[in-house]
Amino acid sequence: MLELQSKPWRDIFYESSDDLTLYARHYPAPDERYRSVICLAGLTRNSRDFHKLATYLSTHPETPRNVYCIDYRGAVARSTIRTGATYIPTVELADVLDFLTIQGLHQVGIVGTSRGGIVTMLMAAARPTAMGPVVLNDIGPVIETRGLARIVNYVRRMPSPKTWADAMQIMREINERGFPDFTDAQWDQMARSVFEEHKGRLVLSYDRKLGKAIGMVDLSRPFPPMWPEFVALSKMPTFVIRGEHSDILSAETLNEMVERHPNLRTMIVPHQGHAPTLAEPDQVEAIASFFAVND
Repeated sequence: MLELQSKPWRDIFYESSDDLTLYARHYPAPDERYRSVICLAGLTRNSRDFHKLATYLSTHPETPRNVYCIDYRGAVARSTIRTGATYIPTVELADVLDFLTIQGLHQVGIVGTSRGGIVTMLMAAARPTAMGPVVLNDIGPVIETRGLARIVNYVRRMPSPKTWADAMQIMREINERGFPDFTDAQWDQMARSVFEEHKGRLVLSYDRKLGKAIGMVDLSRPFPPMWPEFVALSKMPTFVIRGEHSDILSAETLNEMVERHPNLRTMIVPHQGHAPTLAEPDQVEAIASFFAVND
């Protein structure tokens, strides 16, 4: 068993095919009996988002499993590139597949939040043998233009806070419509995923060039639907979680996903929007149960 010091994860650094140093967290289980899980975050988010879920899954009293939370290229203090040209889901998929090969992981369970769910659907089409059961967190084959516009606008114009109180207020202003019941502690937790301290000041936890990359999205027309990629998931047990106030995954799209997938489970998270935190007890237990019955 891995010996840990002051934290329940170990840091993993690995090389991408284009020689970037990328990062992941590994939350180790006591043994290898149960299927490993990888967690893929949203566009501007990172491995910190999954701390509660990964801790719960890796220390579960009945089905503890190894959990790997993978950062995308471009995370501050991890890896940056000269241009944002490779900040695209197909390249991020290649990075994830490289990670699986390096770690010797096969038929992994996947938790994909937002952008991570897009990468997951691409994997189902390109390398289905690499994956097992899938959790899609507030993402589907149709992305609502209104929600996409909101994301594009805040990524391109994210302010730079001077204090953690400023960071909390920024998160509240951007997201309070989707999360009307959030407490100060929850806004603080969100802020500490989006921002981090670097040389005595608060900076974004992602490369600002990501804003330029996503700014290339044409908001005058619907985002191309990914129904073929979603249908590629039909051989894998799939659990779709939707926030009640989501402006990215509509109720109509979720209903059509149920019709097109023969083994689809769903969960609606009340009082949360895009994307549910996967940190509340009912959410982490539902995900743990889903993986347990599909080992």
